[in-house]
Amino acid sequence: MVLAAMAGGMAWGIRGQYGHELGAMIFGILVGFTLVMIFMPNASSLQAARVVALFAVAIGFGGSMSYGETVGLTHDVEVHGNAGDPHWNEGAYRWGMLGLAIKGGLWIGFGGAFLGLGMGGKKYRPREMMWIGLGMMYLFVLGRWALNSPFEPQLKTLPTIYFSDHWRWEPDENVNPRPEIWGGILFAFIGLMVYLQFVKRDRLARNLAFWGLVGGLGFPIGQSLQAANAWDSVAFTNSSIWQYGVNTWNMMEVAFGTVAGLVLGFGVWLNRKYISQNGSADEVSLSIAWESWLVGIYLYVLALGWYFPDSIFILFHYHGLLMGIIPMAAIIGGRYWPFLYVFPIVAMPIVVKTFRALCGASDFVPKSIGLITLVTLPLLLLILVALKFGKQSEKRMVALPFASIGLLLTSAVYFWLNFAFFSFPWPWWTDWKGWAGQTTSGAIYVICWLTLSVAAFLFLTKPEPDKELQR
Repeated sequence: MVLAAMAGGMAWGIRGQYGHELGAMIFGILVGFTLVMIFMPNASSLQAARVVALFAVAIGFGGSMSYGETVGLTHDVEVHGNAGDPHWNEGAYRWGMLGLAIKGGLWIGFGGAFLGLGMGGKKYRPREMMWIGLGMMYLFVLGRWALNSPFEPQLKTLPTIYFSDHWRWEPDENVNPRPEIWGGILFAFIGLMVYLQFVKRDRLARNLAFWGLVGGLGFPIGQSLQAANAWDSVAFTNSSIWQYGVNTWNMMEVAFGTVAGLVLGFGVWLNRKYISQNGSADEVSLSIAWESWLVGIYLYVLALGWYFPDSIFILFHYHGLLMGIIPMAAIIGGRYWPFLYVFPIVAMPIVVKTFRALCGASDFVPKSIGLITLVTLPLLLLILVALKFGKQSEKRMVALPFASIGLLLTSAVYFWLNFAFFSFPWPWWTDWKGWAGQTTSGAIYVICWLTLSVAAFLFLTKPEPDKELQR
């Protein structure tokens, strides 16, 4: 639970720098590797990679939901004032926290469902996963129509249940409503749960989805700290040394990820008897040619969305459910797809965004150095590692060394990319508070990364687990 909480806190805090769906997948990678390392040491490396990959895909689904204005309902000065000039609006605070609990629960609930789907012994096939994805998209459209419409702010017509900025909470001139899609996500989640419970009878996926809903309470828990700081920042800062130089928004994200990781770790521990690690999930139904085509199509669509944001391809970036259909099928049916997904594919947008932040407006030489050090070398390393593990999986390699090395590698890559994103805030030793980096969350990242690395190294050096799978 402690390791899962640290992985979750670090990953979700780093996620804040990189965006909704794609950034959230870092949580799936780090927490996924941690849980597989602890609870599935005797599974095959292919099954372990599928668990981590499916978890990462599903965590991205909730990133499509708008939540900035929902957060604002709980702490904006225009809504509540502050301790010096109070006009406290308790209704807005409670409504905003309810919205964060719903959105956070759906976000982590999807992740829990797919985590259990991968860890359990039920067999899923690529075509089945494709139909699950298409079915969820249909329910998403239906739910958005049912719960998130009408949306006509120019006529002051908003959905009946609306968790973003609204005229009932603050003066008209401050209101800028945003469209919401949580209703579509809710319908898709309910449809998935019905399928898992009544069609597949997948008890582990169902149970971990429930614990994911509970873990989503980390969103309002973390936001309660930020709201307290917004209300009386002086008293809140003086109450704790940890508030030195703090980025309260990022600390909210760290708290969210910590709670979510801890609860998921607890949920997996409670349901550990349902975890399958006998190699029954190792069936490969996609040829290398099909895997290659699907990788190419997926990356092509993502690249078009990046470079042509005014085209239809941007929908793949706005809707995590749509983005996840190809990976869901390919991860279940392929041999190399799970490894490619957990290593280079999830990392690709992170390295690109880091490069753009540091070198996007630079001259030729700095930009060239950035392309080599921030993009080419990390992705090349991750691709080689993925291909090596994919090849070794043919011999039924066990999960423990794979998960340990995976956690060592990915935690280091994402920690240092995030450190570079903040322009390398050295040196830490010049001031006793300087080791905290750019914010207090920087110190938390250091502690979490070092702890996860030590844990992964200790697990890696443990005696070999049962070699039956290798034989």
